[in-house]
Amino acid sequence: MMQFIDLKAQQDRIRGQIEANIRKVLDHGKYIMGPEVYELEEQLADYVGVKHCIGVSSGTDALLIAMMSLGIEPGDEVITTPFTFIATGEMIALLRAKPVFVDIDPKTYNIDANQIENAITSKTRAIMPVSLYGQCSDMDAINVIADRHGLPVIEDAAQSFGATYKGKMSCSLSTIGCTSFFPSKPLGSYGDSGACFTDDDELAKAMREIRVHGQDRRYHHPRIGVNGRMDTIQAAILLGKFEIFPEEVSLRGEIGLRYTTMLSKAGIETTPYIEPHNTSVYAQYTIQVSDRERLAEYLNNAEIPTVIHYPIDLNRQPVFASKQRFPVSERISAVVLSLPMHPYLKQDDQEKVVSALCTP
Repeated sequence: MMQFIDLKAQQDRIRGQIEANIRKVLDHGKYIMGPEVYELEEQLADYVGVKHCIGVSSGTDALLIAMMSLGIEPGDEVITTPFTFIATGEMIALLRAKPVFVDIDPKTYNIDANQIENAITSKTRAIMPVSLYGQCSDMDAINVIADRHGLPVIEDAAQSFGATYKGKMSCSLSTIGCTSFFPSKPLGSYGDSGACFTDDDELAKAMREIRVHGQDRRYHHPRIGVNGRMDTIQAAILLGKFEIFPEEVSLRGEIGLRYTTMLSKAGIETTPYIEPHNTSVYAQYTIQVSDRERLAEYLNNAEIPTVIHYPIDLNRQPVFASKQRFPVSERISAVVLSLPMHPYLKQDDQEKVVSALCTP
């Protein structure tokens, strides 16, 4: 069966380097926050173009640590999108703050910046746009609104690391950028890990302390923190993968464009829309389809895997159940279907996918 994400093909390219990196960790025995973590942080900060990268235990913890560094407290409100993975809203709620949802742009599926200002209240403490499926949100418009109201912006860039917005890298576009290195991400480890990015020295200091139980020096804790440390072996794996990451970003772009060209020629027009000033890392290649369940079953029988990202938007999740409706998000969540996508996807496999979509 065709692979939805082919991690083995990638591993075959760099297995020797990864094994050598892991062997170094086994030799020095510093399994948590070892030297590879700090080496990775330096490389990633340079790549993104910011002063600070803080490696953490997951993309979910990255969001939590970012909000804690900004002092988000119970009763505060954080504006975000309902069309995202649960972690975005979950971390806001974990701090006993309130996620305030704003509907999405029907073309990009990212938060509709034109609707954000109407959602701001006296309790709003931050704006958290999500750069979904590999494309950044409309960050200039969001930052203008945030500046006008004195609010920080946290970019949830779990799916967009490596993408650009008007020539600037995702994770460099706001007060704090957060990303995930979950194995299926464009840059993925072999377990959970993530990172926060910022140019703000004080926020960087706070996030570094929060990730180690609020500690500024051994057994001295000036703030409440969490166990958000990065495993050294994951950093070692990421260092090996990062060597080929720019090439893989380029390959993702070529494969995404090929999909769009092939599908458009086949008469399928509901392909991803990428803003002219953006590049996408195509964490997902997601189209809109009717009769989704039947089509997904048909493709699966043809040995073509598919995934739905995401079938139920957050405002309709039981934990956030709200009477407020977001018509664009609800409509999109009912029709999206993600196709196989990774840097090593062969043209023959793409042709098989397109052919199957045209003859279900």
